[in-house]
Amino acid sequence: MKTALAGAGSLLLLPVLVIAAALGATGQSEPSSTALSDIPAAYLALYQQAATEFAIPWQLLAAIGKVETDHGRNPDTNTPNADGAQGPMQFLLATFAAYSWASGSPAPNIDDPRDAIFAAAALLATNNVRDNPRQAIYDYNHADWYVNDVLAWAAIYASQTGQVPSGGLEAAPIADPGPIAGAVVSYALAQLGTPYLWGGDGPGGFDCSGLAQAAYHAAGITLPRTAQAQYDAGPVLATGQPLQAGDLVFFGTD
Repeated sequence: MKTALAGAGSLLLLPVLVIAAALGATGQSEPSSTALSDIPAAYLALYQQAATEFAIPWQLLAAIGKVETDHGRNPDTNTPNADGAQGPMQFLLATFAAYSWASGSPAPNIDDPRDAIFAAAALLATNNVRDNPRQAIYDYNHADWYVNDVLAWAAIYASQTGQVPSGGLEAAPIADPGPIAGAVVSYALAQLGTPYLWGGDGPGGFDCSGLAQAAYHAAGITLPRTAQAQYDAGPVLATGQPLQAGDLVFFGTD
């Protein structure tokens, strides 16, 4: 972990967890301008409804829909691929059958966006995506590149400053932050939409230092509880050194 300080000498320090250095910090629960322009309105509504129903971040659900079929815009969406997966969330028939109850439809259809999105939300919730998002996403599709792409798109959809790189995400891939920083980032992203709570350290609410402590705890690293103690505990970045995923940025009132 590295820390940076702005406003040296301030009495109050507030940490911000850098979750994706190439995209900027995220934390808003509302859709970014990129999300609004990239996700079809009907799909966005379904992602948010399903995520609310199963208490998971809608950004992660939407990111899976993006990586899998570009929110159903892939022309092969409803054609089984080589592994037999199909539909907007690319389910195998057996997996969809296990979670098809989630939409409440009397006749769930793997190609129906509502049925597929609600089934995906139920699967992610079952796999404990809020506490272990990287593993839950990996369970959805067993590939590290897939997990990284999903988390990157989730950050874009959450960040009010996040923009799709020119030429698409593949044109400017985000460097793998490594297993520890990746675990920190994954935990933080999974808390999107959790209420702010003064003195909160989860799971029902966090303040800024509480979220930083919980995210690092998820990666097996113990941080002090308060912002000042967290700043004192970590090495300070040299002036001009680029931020990396997992860094903590501190700022104060003066």
